[in-house]
Amino acid sequence: MQRYLIRRLLLLIPTLFLASVLVFAIIALAPGDPARMMLGTQATPEEVAVERERLGLDKPLPVRYAIWLSDVAQLNLGVSQSNRRPVASLIGDALPNTLRLALISLGVAMLVGFPLGVLAAMNANRRIDAIITGINSLGLAMPAFWFGLLLILFFSVELRWLPASGIGEPNQPLYTRLHFLIMPVLTIAVSNMSVFSRYVRSAMIDVLSADYVRTARAKGLAEKVVVFRHALRNAMIPVVTIVGIQFGRLLGGAVVTESVFAYPGIGRLVINSIANRDYPVVQGTLMLVVLIFLLTNIVIDASYAYLDPRVKLERAR
Repeated sequence: MQRYLIRRLLLLIPTLFLASVLVFAIIALAPGDPARMMLGTQATPEEVAVERERLGLDKPLPVRYAIWLSDVAQLNLGVSQSNRRPVASLIGDALPNTLRLALISLGVAMLVGFPLGVLAAMNANRRIDAIITGINSLGLAMPAFWFGLLLILFFSVELRWLPASGIGEPNQPLYTRLHFLIMPVLTIAVSNMSVFSRYVRSAMIDVLSADYVRTARAKGLAEKVVVFRHALRNAMIPVVTIVGIQFGRLLGGAVVTESVFAYPGIGRLVINSIANRDYPVVQGTLMLVVLIFLLTNIVIDASYAYLDPRVKLERAR
């Protein structure tokens, strides 16, 4: 396990390098001039040229990439071009909010989705299975922005129970601001719950028909023991992969949900930075998202060995 983890961590270096090339190229080749955006349409060409020189945009692309990569390697993500704050500080403000939203949403989705998937598998092709499958299909079909707007209209506009946006006063304890999270969490959790439920159902149906499960039943074990001790653990491997991918996506920023609820997370930071042509913030945030995805994948792979002892990570290629 230790050798495997070291090898995977070393592989992060070339992967991050390739990702840095793509991120820098996409942002640098995007249309629009950040200097013109900052100065406005009334600025003279001379003023724009001075601003481009100040931002380093007058240098050739390879030189700009080398400077940016060197700074990133030293954990210096630069300064925002729109509000002059360090990029690391902006990400540091947004990341805890996104982390909090992702963890709570994922927890709710798993707590509801897993039991629904197990229940559907144990009653496959029966009425309960059809009802759960219908709920899952509805959860997957509803666009997140539409569901979020419905929640705002019902709970904020009609009932006036919940705040429509924001996170409350940051200096107040989290438990006093949990009501700000209810609607964003529901918006994310519903679609993820449906995904988890469908994967658990599919994996459980395969496992429940395996020989060792029939053997366990033939030995007279209680159905609860057969399902939760023998079947569910073996069905978790494909499900863990999906959970990890969804978690990485959420940490990368639930862009739509954060925009609908004006939630100050990573996704909203990226959207605002793209609108302002704030390239250092976009580049720094995208590199963080890539790193989160890669680390999440390593954790997922490592969890396979726990779920299935037959998986030998040391020999994996």
